[in-house]
Amino acid sequence: MSDHRDTVVVKDGDSSSGVILGVIVLIIVLAAGWYFLMGPGAGTTDNPSDVNVNVELPSIAPEGS
Repeated sequence: MSDHRDTVVVKDGDSSSGVILGVIVLIIVLAAGWYFLMGPGAGTTDNPSDVNVNVELPSIAPEGS
């Protein structure tokens, strides 16, 4: 009979580094989302109906008073 033996190597450790990296990436994504959607990076839209009219008043007072 042939003697069959399988060797299984299990490496345990450094599982917390992946979790820490995932939490950091999640915080960065949430901060970027807030900045672009609700914060100062949210684009302000100019209202095209706003009209800037410059009126120059005459420098001479009307006569008759």
